[in-house]
Amino acid sequence: MRCPFCGHDDTQVKDSRPTEDGATIRRRRQCLECGARFTTFERIQLRELTVVKKSGSRAPFDRDKLARSIEIAVRKRPVDPERVERMVSGIQRRLESMGETEIPSTVIGEMVMEALRNLDQVAYVRFASVYRNFREAKDFEQFIEQIDGASFVDD
Repeated sequence: MRCPFCGHDDTQVKDSRPTEDGATIRRRRQCLECGARFTTFERIQLRELTVVKKSGSRAPFDRDKLARSIEIAVRKRPVDPERVERMVSGIQRRLESMGETEIPSTVIGEMVMEALRNLDQVAYVRFASVYRNFREAKDFEQFIEQIDGASFVDD
């Protein structure tokens, strides 16, 4: 592992432990050249996924991009970051277990919508407004009317 501080190629693992969900291993490392310490995370990757966008272009699946979009939706909401992390891991596992290497972006978007709907009502509407490209207040109204009366999990 390359040191992020000095770029030296040789680092030593000082401590390893699984995260709470058991899907990731956290490693504390120390550079043998400059002595700096840093943390890395390892995740299991079942297969390389490619996202097929609406335009037809293709891009490698980016777990961090998925996490960022969800974090934007839950910003300033009473949602535990650990729940967001579990949600991202769950979506990634579902995508990898589908057996396909090319996943339409719409499938990912619908998985996020489903997960947010069960996590936080406001985050669900926020994400939907971007995902479904709301342009006017009436778009929000129509969406709220569609989900009005649906049961939400409120933690």
